[in-house]
Amino acid sequence: MRVLITRPEREATALAQALTLRGHSPVIAPLFRLQMLHPPADFPASLADCQAVLITSANGARALAEASEQRSKPIFAVGDTTAATAEGLGFGAVTSASGDAASLSDLVRQRLDPANGPLLHVSGSDIAGDLTPEGFETRRVVLYEAREADALPDSARAALEARALDVATFFSPRASDAFVRLATQANLVDTCRGVTAVAISPAAAEPLAALPFARTIAAERPTRQSVLDEIDRLPPSGVESSTLMTDIPASSPPPEPVERAVASAAVPPAAPARRGVGVIGAFAIGVLAAVLVLAAALVSLPYWPQEARALWRGPAVAQPSPPKPVAPPAAPVMDTAALDAAKRDLSARLDDLDTRLRAIASTAAQAQRPPAERQEGPDPAIEELRRKLEALESRPTATESDTSALKSEIVALRAGLQSLDQAVAGQKASVEKAAAAASASTTGEQKALAAARGSALIAIAARISAGLTAGQPFATDLGLLTPLAQGDSKLGEPIAVLQPLAAKGVASRASLAASFPAMAKMALADDLADDSFWQRLLGRLKRLVSLRRTGADVQGDSVEAKLARAEAAINAGDLAGAVGLVKSLPPETSRATADWLARAEAHLSAQRAVDQLAALGVSQLGSAR
Repeated sequence: MRVLITRPEREATALAQALTLRGHSPVIAPLFRLQMLHPPADFPASLADCQAVLITSANGARALAEASEQRSKPIFAVGDTTAATAEGLGFGAVTSASGDAASLSDLVRQRLDPANGPLLHVSGSDIAGDLTPEGFETRRVVLYEAREADALPDSARAALEARALDVATFFSPRASDAFVRLATQANLVDTCRGVTAVAISPAAAEPLAALPFARTIAAERPTRQSVLDEIDRLPPSGVESSTLMTDIPASSPPPEPVERAVASAAVPPAAPARRGVGVIGAFAIGVLAAVLVLAAALVSLPYWPQEARALWRGPAVAQPSPPKPVAPPAAPVMDTAALDAAKRDLSARLDDLDTRLRAIASTAAQAQRPPAERQEGPDPAIEELRRKLEALESRPTATESDTSALKSEIVALRAGLQSLDQAVAGQKASVEKAAAAASASTTGEQKALAAARGSALIAIAARISAGLTAGQPFATDLGLLTPLAQGDSKLGEPIAVLQPLAAKGVASRASLAASFPAMAKMALADDLADDSFWQRLLGRLKRLVSLRRTGADVQGDSVEAKLARAEAAINAGDLAGAVGLVKSLPPETSRATADWLARAEAHLSAQRAVDQLAALGVSQLGSAR
């Protein structure tokens, strides 16, 4: 099924991975933008004075880690996900209530004594209720703020308009209120009829009654696992999956006790999701369009210019008019046999010239030869004929009548030769013009093909890049490169890099950043000078309580300093810089960093291949201009 996620960026990424493993397709739509706040002036004193810190969301754990380097205070978390986030950030003494705010209050009363000091509740600017365990002094400090979006995210809008959603998840009453308001403003209320709403609690499900969801379900317990279980219990849907992902912040889970919500009144199912024409449909449409273009060309052929029609039908055979027959001269008095032989020789050569002209006019291969290969200059046969005529002119004659007859014959032959020369020149000009037109047409087709290939490469590279950002498989998008790679050796290298990674995808930057604190904690614990008993004991203590500095301004070549700069680099978007710093750590830390490095380098390798595809597409577009 296709599931809409309305959670903060980090929580949404983890939830999307869990849904993907269960066979669902996540669509992340941010309804909030998370903003970390500067702690108040008395925050260090309040933290030092309290006996324990209460956190009710993973965002609270992150805000606390940014506000203070202290990691020794006991942490009481509302749920397992929040507790795991705190442990990954280096907090050693973390206890999970595995429930809601009421469960957290009960746990505090069982484990702590009010006489030992106040409690510090780290929260956002908006909370669903006041968390104050009975008998304890609880001080609340606001360290982050979730600002609502002004409009429904594009990913949610597109999925709702296409009726391509099966489930929408909501993890707080504020997220439900925001979705109802934004969907109403976008006139997308009716598109919710085919969607099942799954809320983390009855309080989060209550505002959703304003929209005509097919069903509204509240999880049995206010945990992410319960929400996943509710989604798995839903009947399978026929909506085809695809992947559109963005990121959102969301507020903390509500503190109210959880009760099973009754599904809302059944609503008629929405119309089936609209689908595209598909590959076969696109091919059929292309064939039909080609047939229509050919038919239009045949119908409009009589109105084409003469040159275009000549190119369509092929070169016409020009029939040169044969030379007019020359009246035989009066019988010469002397050397009659020689004159007759010369006439027969001239007639044979004229026939040969006529045959040559017909061959030049009818052959189509002449148009494809480069100009350098074409015959230039006069035909050898014509030159031979001219020499014969000059010999006849210079030949002595016996009588004046013979001379006159020969001169008349020579004049007639010269006229015929001139006509033949003109015919040959005209045929050559026509052939050269046809060759130039054919060359121009071929060049235009090649440029159009290069432009189409370049645009396709850029589009496919963008789709694969979106899959890398979302941490999703991209085998389908990579398969689109198969027809483009035929005959193009430059595409082989990036395809070979992406092929082994396409089926499962690579880890996203967000997931790599989220898992970095846990990896850093293990790396610090493994950074031992030797294998002595005290060093092994120190390593075990480091695994339990890890205190390390963070930030890009931490100087030095120690493991702690390099990890601090690496974490700052990945948070700033410089994954390659973070990988370089982690690789420079001592060999003792390789066991802790190996898995993270493998996932990070796979992401970088795939991103470089995608950038290479995009560069090839841009290059082909440039060559088509």
